[in-house]
Amino acid sequence: MLVAANREEARRMFDAIAPTYDVLNRVLSFGVDALWRRRLIRTLQPLAGQRILDVACGTGDLLIGLSQEMPGSLVGLDLAPEMLQIAARRLRKAGVDGSLVRGAAECLPFASASFDVVSVAFGIRNFEDLSAGLREMHRVLRPGGQLRILEFSRPRRGLWGSLFTWYFVAVVPKIGRWISGHPEAYTYLPTSVAAFHDSDSLDQILRTAGLKVSASIPLTGGIATLTVAERPPSVLMAS
Repeated sequence: MLVAANREEARRMFDAIAPTYDVLNRVLSFGVDALWRRRLIRTLQPLAGQRILDVACGTGDLLIGLSQEMPGSLVGLDLAPEMLQIAARRLRKAGVDGSLVRGAAECLPFASASFDVVSVAFGIRNFEDLSAGLREMHRVLRPGGQLRILEFSRPRRGLWGSLFTWYFVAVVPKIGRWISGHPEAYTYLPTSVAAFHDSDSLDQILRTAGLKVSASIPLTGGIATLTVAERPPSVLMAS
């Protein structure tokens, strides 16, 4: 749930906070992040034998949830090796048979049209090049394949928006520093949420990358947004 200015900075930061990442996610979100991931999974259409890629998989939260609801083979990709090590242990403990790959969203090491589902939860803000990452996700999705993006967003103005801003700016960095021991990591969260695209502009970037957006679903008063999209089916031209 963090963001960094460039790829190498992101890797170093996530490696540093990997041991406390899961605890902090639960504490800082009051456990609601798990509900958001389940909501993402419920929007997917399960198909036998499908291949699923979770980009920026972190410590494997979404992969484990997907394994319980979606038949098929699972692949997780992340930039940070420490995150992947923890994900590997968690998947083994949960009895999940999945593959983990180190890599960046902007240059996915997979063949074109090789996945039926691509997901990314709280990682898209960390893409060094958002447009390139979305083009890559379009490339590896088969025609008609499902894309799901879960990311923090800014609530509408009003009391809820004011409380959200106060909590993110005044409380989250202090708790993050206390639990993780990292002096700067969680100061990125409020600034990155404020700087990231709103749902309308993100939808437009997705469309420019060749993806079809079906819905942008605000969660918990707009604290997060679930984007439902797909790679459009191929259109056969008549001869």
